[in-house]
Amino acid sequence: MTTTVGSFLATRLAQLGILRHFVVPGDYNSNLLDQLRQHTELSEITCTNELNCSFAAEGYARARGIAACVVTYGVGALSAFNGIASAYAENLPVILISGAPNTNDREAFHSVHHSLDNGDFDFQLDMARRITCAAVSIRRAADAPRLIDQAVKSARLLRKPAYIEIPVNMAREPCSLAGPPSAVLERRGSDVLGLDAATKKAMEFLRKWESVTILVGPKVRPAGAEKALLELAETMGCAVTVQPAAKSMFPESHPQFAGVYWGGASTLGAEEVVEWSDAVVCVGTIFTDYSTAGWTAVPAAANRITIGLDQVTVPGAEWNDVLMKDFLSQLAAKLPHGPKSLVEEHPRRGSDRIAPLRAHGGSTLTRKEISRQIEDLLTPESTLFVDIGDSWFDAAQMALPPGARVELQMQWAHTGWSIPAAFGYALGAPDRKVMVLVGDGAFQMTAQEVSQMTRYQTAISLFVINNRGYTVDVEIGDGYVNNIKNWDYTTFLDAVNSDDGYGRGFKVTKAGELQQAIERGLVNRRGPTLLECYIDRADCSRELVVWGHLLGEANRRQPAVF
Repeated sequence: MTTTVGSFLATRLAQLGILRHFVVPGDYNSNLLDQLRQHTELSEITCTNELNCSFAAEGYARARGIAACVVTYGVGALSAFNGIASAYAENLPVILISGAPNTNDREAFHSVHHSLDNGDFDFQLDMARRITCAAVSIRRAADAPRLIDQAVKSARLLRKPAYIEIPVNMAREPCSLAGPPSAVLERRGSDVLGLDAATKKAMEFLRKWESVTILVGPKVRPAGAEKALLELAETMGCAVTVQPAAKSMFPESHPQFAGVYWGGASTLGAEEVVEWSDAVVCVGTIFTDYSTAGWTAVPAAANRITIGLDQVTVPGAEWNDVLMKDFLSQLAAKLPHGPKSLVEEHPRRGSDRIAPLRAHGGSTLTRKEISRQIEDLLTPESTLFVDIGDSWFDAAQMALPPGARVELQMQWAHTGWSIPAAFGYALGAPDRKVMVLVGDGAFQMTAQEVSQMTRYQTAISLFVINNRGYTVDVEIGDGYVNNIKNWDYTTFLDAVNSDDGYGRGFKVTKAGELQQAIERGLVNRRGPTLLECYIDRADCSRELVVWGHLLGEANRRQPAVF
């Protein structure tokens, strides 16, 4: 019994739970797409361009745990590499599948379109190897099952993207049938001796300190460790803070939650909680210039335990092949119950936070009022996508109900990411209420994907903050380049609606107008709702100003002499 290369791939995608894949058609991937369309469990979602296609897949992976996108050779894949690099940085398994020229043209050294005209057919494969955990090219149909399984299995286990290249004349070629799902669904386990040793050393370390805080980072999600984290926190009884990119990965209604730690941009009391502690347990943390406000929010290495996806570091010792979830669960089971430090000792955002005041309906719209109204909308079924900029700081201050999620992309930090990513996420989690908080400059970078929201009738609420510029870059270092051409955003939505779309757009300048627009938009379940929110250009958060100043100082450091 045999199947085809394309059908084998389709079977594996379905077994992995990738029921929707994102595509930009081209002549080099046309045969492959035909094969995928024949698989009844799969649905093809077309995108406006390859950059948005890869970001849509990245968003789908946030919802479903894994995703796939299909593009053409050269002009397609190189554009998609941006989103694939994002998936690598953000620990999201996205499988990039690219068409390629006919194998006969390769052997004959023909010059083909979408190539560099230098006889090098492997330049794309070579580039893919730098931003994926596995990159394979199918040159013989007989090799396809082994190579495809190698790529998808690596993506699952390592929580990184993978790349599969299939020449245009290979998709319909016969190969062996796909085996059982277990071939690619194998689960990785911890090194038992390393796990035991790391647990013992961590317990010895924690006994030395009177006051300990847990700091949660974004790698908790790809590790699947949120439940284990909660178990450890409740065992220790200590305060728990989160990095900005980990917001919603620990329940904010929990009595131990102490806010977002972000240096001078932290929420109320969170900076003191971390920096007054004797020791910090860092779970899934990522310390970058952005997440540390210019390197000002990094706990001392001598006073912290660092728990990565598959690595545990205690001062003076390190263990690899120890999975985060396993380590947290075992440590929680063996530690005596806390409190290791009294949560009441620390000023906590949960109890001390001052709720934002409701603006008068006729008041000029402000950033704070927009945030307040969005916060009022949040339910346990809500997911808020937050683009780079002041939106980050607004979201950090919001109080989330249990179950609500915040998605942001701080490691790769691509302006405009939120639009296509939210589209992909909404298709992967149709029961979630998806909202986007995005600035006008960011919106302009990827706005085309709003047309696909109308095409596939995805009910996403888009809060577009119109302040005529890149406010975040102004705070880091102002200049003419941060001014942008203003758009009529609601008319843009009308344009992509054309004669068959159900998107709705509203211009908002007053607090009461925003409330009315939200109420009218909530009933629209057949397409996106765009709320164009006009605010003053100078209206930005204190936290953004502080963060921008600290980051600007870090950027202006003189070259060090080594």
